Amino acid sequence: MVLVLLLAVIVGFLALGFVGWALWHLAIIAVTGLVIGGLARLILPGRQPITITATILCGLLGSLIGGGFGRGFHLGSLATFGVEVGAALVAVALWSARESRRPKLTRSGHRVLGI
Repeated sequence: MVLVLLLAVIVGFLALGFVGWALWHLAIIAVTGLVIGGLARLILPGRQPITITATILCGLLGSLIGGGFGRGFHLGSLATFGVEVGAALVAVALWSARESRRPKLTRSGHRVLGI
């Protein structure tokens, strides 16, 4: 009985450690996406009609694509970061263009005329 309890405690600590590790990495990924997406929005001229969530998603996409490209071609850390920001810049530009073409709606779902 004591052995089963000890085994349960060990498995519990391992599982909680893994969950904590996974949550920590998710937080790092979100912050990285925010920073890279924010840099892309700062570099891109004009106003981007996208939300902060879209900025984070564009930053994450740029980070994944640019990071894979940079590591795949054995670029240095700084060059890889530049490719990540460049990929995020393209993602923000595409998302902004998509959002600007969408019709504007009121809260009730009706189209706003004159925009």
